[in-house]
Amino acid sequence: MIRLHWHNLRFPPVDQASPEGLLAIGGDLRPERLLEAYRHGIFPWYNDDQPILWWSPDPRAVLFPEKLHVSRSLKRSLRQNVFTVTLDTNFRNVMEQCAGPRPQYPEGGTWITGEMLDAYTRLHDLGHAHSVETWQDGHLIGGLYGVAIGGAFFAESMFTKVDDASKVALVRLVQQLQAWNFRLIDCQQSSSHVMRFGAEEIARSDFVKYLTEAIRLPDRGGRWEFDRED
Repeated sequence: MIRLHWHNLRFPPVDQASPEGLLAIGGDLRPERLLEAYRHGIFPWYNDDQPILWWSPDPRAVLFPEKLHVSRSLKRSLRQNVFTVTLDTNFRNVMEQCAGPRPQYPEGGTWITGEMLDAYTRLHDLGHAHSVETWQDGHLIGGLYGVAIGGAFFAESMFTKVDDASKVALVRLVQQLQAWNFRLIDCQQSSSHVMRFGAEEIARSDFVKYLTEAIRLPDRGGRWEFDRED
């Protein structure tokens, strides 16, 4: 495991990661380092009582936009238009909601630390991080956020307060990314949730190849909006 130094933004090759995927420790969360990490298939994940830990797991969970699977029940929710879905209208609030209490953190902990919140809000201000918001009667009830580079979207976290709210946000995002010719959505690690949408596990070496091609596409920076439906 490599210890990162502030003045050096370079990461070791991802094939040097531990069997669990841990690649490096330390460094900082300035935008330049975060973007360098994502370009090479690396992401930070740590708790408040830990130093910054950098990961590149093998295998990698990836959703190719054209392989999106939507269940029949979710299709009904989409057709009924019971939710309003927006892009980049409330980024920090979405992150704060994602950092809220979760069943997997029974003692109230979260990996979305205050340091992470500030760092990704900065990425959002620079046009690299984006959020999807689901609304009902003027209330934010679900959403997700992530980072975009070229034709790759790196999904970070989602939350929901009403059934299907975050699922609708994800479907709308994937459909929009496909229309924008995005090549892949990085889900980082597999879970039953993302697998239901058509995500699959691929070898890290294959992921790096797909990622290298995807990030060569032009960036879609700035604030995002859904394409208007004709």
